[in-house]
Amino acid sequence: MRFEPRRNKTVSPRTRRLRVAGGALCAAALAATLVTGCGQDSGDETAAATSEAAKVLPNQTTSPSGSVSPSGTAQLTEDQTKRKELLSTVKVTFDKAATTAVGEVSGGKLTDLDLEGIDDQDDDDATGSPSPTGSPTDGTSPSPGGTESPGGTGSPSPSGSASSPKWVAEVVEEDGTAHNVTIDAVTGKVIDSSPDADQSDADKQKLADQISKATQTPQQAAKVATDKKPGKVTSIALDENDSNVLVWQVDVVTKDWKKTTFDVDAAKGTITDEQVDND
Repeated sequence: MRFEPRRNKTVSPRTRRLRVAGGALCAAALAATLVTGCGQDSGDETAAATSEAAKVLPNQTTSPSGSVSPSGTAQLTEDQTKRKELLSTVKVTFDKAATTAVGEVSGGKLTDLDLEGIDDQDDDDATGSPSPTGSPTDGTSPSPGGTESPGGTGSPSPSGSASSPKWVAEVVEEDGTAHNVTIDAVTGKVIDSSPDADQSDADKQKLADQISKATQTPQQAAKVATDKKPGKVTSIALDENDSNVLVWQVDVVTKDWKKTTFDVDAAKGTITDEQVDND
């Protein structure tokens, strides 16, 4: 009496799929053969049958290639992301901040205006976390002062909150006396205005000479820069370049959140240098 080996009745899903696919191909090939044998235009009908046979197998390799990843944000650097987040909260533009600052000092002229925290302001950000909540990261316990603002949006405090963007200006009198003016970049209110107590006589003389030579206003220099590359002015400063030429250094953040620094001749109003910060 012979015993036939027991057949393995368990078939893996992969084997079952292969069998189904193989059967489908065989059926399609048989259909193509029958069409070829019966018809006269064997070449065209064979090609058509082969095409139909290819449609029998489902296209399992198709990936959702139509979906587009948010590369616009994924490609931003840390500095670009920081600029984007900060500028989205700023309501007071450069020109408005400049007008407000000059209005605080009778007969004064603007020599410096910076949007605090836009670039290279790590020391200013040390008391706040990268998150918009502004919670302290230095390990100290929260004081009952300005660290408990829940959202940092529209704080009614006239002194501003730690997370509120600010314009910091230097306005100089005709004799060279400098005043520091801080402006809330959301409300436009003046947070602080006071003379620079650390000025020496030499500092005053230097500033007095500079403002007398700067025939181009900061607003004119900003327009020259933004005409060359449209964007938002985040900083402007009156200073001498490496060639000892008095220039307005203008920072412009463009729509791709990159920063370009222009040197605009403070007497001629022409661009003498242009540098793009790709970070």
